[in-house]
Amino acid sequence: MTSPDQPSRYAGAPLAMMLSLADSRLPVGGHVHSGGVEQAIADGFIRGVSDLASFLHRRVTTSGLVAASIAAAVADGGLDVERALQETDARTPSAAARKASIAQGRGMLRLAKRMWPERDWSSHTPTTHLPVISGAVGAASALSGFHTALVLVYTTMSGSATAGQRLLALDPADVALMIADLGPECERVAASAAVGLADLSDPVLDVFAERHERQPMPLFMS
Repeated sequence: MTSPDQPSRYAGAPLAMMLSLADSRLPVGGHVHSGGVEQAIADGFIRGVSDLASFLHRRVTTSGLVAASIAAAVADGGLDVERALQETDARTPSAAARKASIAQGRGMLRLAKRMWPERDWSSHTPTTHLPVISGAVGAASALSGFHTALVLVYTTMSGSATAGQRLLALDPADVALMIADLGPECERVAASAAVGLADLSDPVLDVFAERHERQPMPLFMS
């Protein structure tokens, strides 16, 4: 076992490591979270690719920006875990959205403990939010706040896009082009997130989260 001061065996490829940890196929559980897309489709807010693109742009530039700013601050050392958890709670009005964040945070923490057993992860227990543990993993991977924020924003957007593709039976090529078109916006949001904590919300997204929580048999957890 290495000490926290010794280089990790994953130190050679920090960005690739962070991308692999954020992959929705892993225990972070992104593949079972639509980020509000399922409810937006059920309510007729999203009917096709253009609607999905507009929704994702809206999500990335509001709640996505907020989450990314917290992750960036943790990665850069501007926020400790306790304060970051408080700031996340304060910036997440929807109880359902907080629940989804904690569920994904639990999966990310599980991976982090396996990959960096020499580090102390006790501040993330009994629960942690996805942006907070993402920031801590970014720090463990020696990533900057900007790159940590970019990974979080991009994987959040692409995961929701995939959910929309599955729910609406969209052409995968159309969705792939949409994701590529949103890439520059993800970079702009990450750059803004790296500057300081964002403080905004979108009530419509909060309503979708709460309505989805009350659905009898949803296909996704959020």
